[in-house]
Amino acid sequence: MSVAPQICAAQPSRGGSATLHVADILRDVAPKFLATRSVTSQQAAALRAISRCRTAELGGRAEQCLDCGCTIYLYNSCRNRHCPRCQWAAQERWIEARQKRLLDTHHFHIVLTLPSELRPLALSNPRPIYKLLFRAASRTLLQLGRDPQWLGADLGVTMVLHTWARNLMLHPHVHCLVTGGGLSFDRTEWVPAPSNFIFPVHVVGALFRGKFVAGLRGLRAAKQLRFKGAAAVYAAASDFKALTDKLEATKWIVYSKAPMGGPHHVINYLGRYTHRVAISNHRLLDYTNGRVTLRTRGDATVTLSAEEFTRRFLLHVLPKGFMKIRHYGLFASANVNTKGEAARQLLNATAPSGDSPTSDVSSKADEAPVRRCPVCGSSNIITRALSPLPWRAGQPAHGARGPPLLLVGAP
Repeated sequence: MSVAPQICAAQPSRGGSATLHVADILRDVAPKFLATRSVTSQQAAALRAISRCRTAELGGRAEQCLDCGCTIYLYNSCRNRHCPRCQWAAQERWIEARQKRLLDTHHFHIVLTLPSELRPLALSNPRPIYKLLFRAASRTLLQLGRDPQWLGADLGVTMVLHTWARNLMLHPHVHCLVTGGGLSFDRTEWVPAPSNFIFPVHVVGALFRGKFVAGLRGLRAAKQLRFKGAAAVYAAASDFKALTDKLEATKWIVYSKAPMGGPHHVINYLGRYTHRVAISNHRLLDYTNGRVTLRTRGDATVTLSAEEFTRRFLLHVLPKGFMKIRHYGLFASANVNTKGEAARQLLNATAPSGDSPTSDVSSKADEAPVRRCPVCGSSNIITRALSPLPWRAGQPAHGARGPPLLLVGAP
């Protein structure tokens, strides 16, 4: 018996309902950009991966209802960490995993930012500069926490690197989630911080500046800095000294936000920062005649050529293997089961247990839901794999971005 063809409506993405995607722009620009611009291997890989995300070029599967003939094509994600569409699920997994390390105390959100004079060096030396940013920021906060003048205890700190401003220009800074208190040195007491204050921002800024500039001089002495492109102006020893002298005379920007709600609210709040990429699809407003309009802050917008949009987007592709989320103090991997556990016990935190009465319920909740036909509701569905198609930059994908809207009939 033949089955009439059906139009199968596209399934909504869990990552949102944006109709214009970063991938749509990158796909158009990729051929010319890769042929005419100098990019790193990581930037080229990210450009290709995001361009192919959820298209037939990555393969996928076809699900066909045997009752009404409806077929839906579901294409694979690129899973690149710079792709706006692939970070939602990763963020949810991260939040769930971090619940196990929560400390039941208030937390502070502190942001440490590099001055604009350092941006040329960051462009030419992303790995050493961003590594130094993490090191200087973490040592600053941990040192202040251990200082009896302020707290006299070991803090827990989680840091997330962001490299962008709202207009996609380079703006390196770290978001720091800092416990509102710390573990005493003898591990017998939790030392709470005041409910509305942890460190003076001018003290944090001055110490952070000193540690970073000292580390920058060390990188220069060890010949670990490259002076290419815009950073060439600092190649001479006298010019580099002028830079460091200026940095030492500059007031570095530190932002500290008042304590947030309970620990679970805190981790969900930080989750908004951990897997954020340079721009989300929802900030794209228009893409017409090679011009991209995006929302910056509030109702403000900026319009860029597609090539300039791509150039700015690729500024934020991190070096291969570089970890943008790092944990220090009580949250460090070496301490989480020792000092961190002692802090949890002192704060009366309850560690999750696999032997809890709800474990069976959780396992059932984790089971994959039964797939049903969007047209007739039947679960009588068969699935077949779709092989990836060759990647051809600039060529239209086979079908719309997945999950697509397709008209199909019976086999």
